Amino acid sequence: MASSFPAPRPSSPEEVDALHRLILQSLEDDQAVETISIPLAGKSSIADHMVIASGRSTRQVASMAVKLAEKIKAEVGRTPRIEGLPTADWVLIDAGDVIVHLFRPEVRTFYNLERMWAFGDAPPAPAAASQPGA
Repeated sequence: MASSFPAPRPSSPEEVDALHRLILQSLEDDQAVETISIPLAGKSSIADHMVIASGRSTRQVASMAVKLAEKIKAEVGRTPRIEGLPTADWVLIDAGDVIVHLFRPEVRTFYNLERMWAFGDAPPAPAAASQPGA
């Protein structure tokens, strides 16, 4: 089955950096919590950056996702693909060169994408409970 989305065009490093900055600024403007960016260039072919952030509620996660998609379309001319918007526990925004994951905090903790994708660059996640005898 053929995809209904056009193939992404190659982006220059300047375009990738501008998209990345736009995404980070939009999330900051919308008061995203614990935003991190994981560089993927040279490590994965799916994107150059993965941005992970949390919202305090499903309403905030959905609002951040919609605003971000609108800004990307208006300022970069791309229509990002969005998954998970109806429930907004975990929303994925595929902007081509930058993949964005927006979570409710509990869902983010459960999936722990930072650890999976950090390739040893990120610090380990804090333990849920202290170890007995520690």
